[in-house]
Amino acid sequence: MRYLTHVDSANPFVEQAVQYAVAASKVILIEREKKDILDKLLLQGLNITILGCNDFYSYRNQIEARGLPLTPDVLASIPPFSSITFNSEVRNGNMAGEKCKPEVAKTGLGSSAAMTTSVVAALLHYLGVVTLPSTDEKATAVDLDLVHVISQSAHCIAQGKVGSGFDVSAAVYGSQRYIRFSPEVLSSSQHLPDVVADILKQKWNHENFQFSLPPLLTLLLGSPVLEVHLPHQWWLCQKVQKSEPQKSLETWQKSLLGARNAFVEIRSHMRQMGNAAGVPIEPESQTQLLDTTMEMEGVLLAGVPGAGGFDAVFAIILGEASNAVAKAWSSLGLGKTLVAFRWKVATQEQEKYRPLFLLFRLVEPPA
Repeated sequence: MRYLTHVDSANPFVEQAVQYAVAASKVILIEREKKDILDKLLLQGLNITILGCNDFYSYRNQIEARGLPLTPDVLASIPPFSSITFNSEVRNGNMAGEKCKPEVAKTGLGSSAAMTTSVVAALLHYLGVVTLPSTDEKATAVDLDLVHVISQSAHCIAQGKVGSGFDVSAAVYGSQRYIRFSPEVLSSSQHLPDVVADILKQKWNHENFQFSLPPLLTLLLGSPVLEVHLPHQWWLCQKVQKSEPQKSLETWQKSLLGARNAFVEIRSHMRQMGNAAGVPIEPESQTQLLDTTMEMEGVLLAGVPGAGGFDAVFAIILGEASNAVAKAWSSLGLGKTLVAFRWKVATQEQEKYRPLFLLFRLVEPPA
């Protein structure tokens, strides 16, 4: 495959999406003995048209130029896939001049990841590797997983680092609770075509669970005047963390204590609601167990899951304190029989901040 581009208009995300999708299609279709079909399609050439959803871009300049108020109704009146605009200022606050290319005015919802995923998905579908219905019918999990793997690979290479991958995962699977993949499955130094087969064979251990806001909750997004350069901001944060480790540690501790205090207040409100309704959402016996648990070293949170009651308690633990908590729970005599013990480790760069999720389920309520 020969790739031609104009240097001024080169887009690494589109380039890597095309190259990875085609390379992956070749590997897969050779295994399916359909290489001739792939060659025939590629010889016809590819003409790709990319349209950007309005939600990814800021139209503040156009709205203000028309003398209209900055309201959701006005924003919704803009025709779909409208032409994108550029920021009138650059990040350092100077006006964009001839030697400074203006930035696209974006809302920060992951347009690069969405574009990469869209190009990969479209090519894999066009080349017959996956089937992605255009109707309300859902694609198979196998096809979505393949789109995800190739999109993540292309996106990481394009941005020059292995990020969290959440933006690509959201573009593939939609709203979700996400646990990232191990960075070891990818390397920023990988290049085609040698690595594609290895990428497809790797064990991608990411997890995603369907998520939606509860009823009567609405999430609003406000777009600032200037766009931020996230890779640069990430680099600056890492620089501060390395140069001032003690101050960074104090920030982490304050954040964790804030989460802990907020959850203590949530538990209090749940008990009040249960008392008012005459329902044991957090029974007194469970309160004693949870209070004892939260006093143990390494425990961030402890509570009753779901609708509460007598059947289970959970704890979120930092570091290696899980065994001590499990032993304490077993020795407190408040439970009858341990049925299930589940844990999840969320990937973090620092081992001591890896949270552990513990769940004890009781066969019968305490007498």
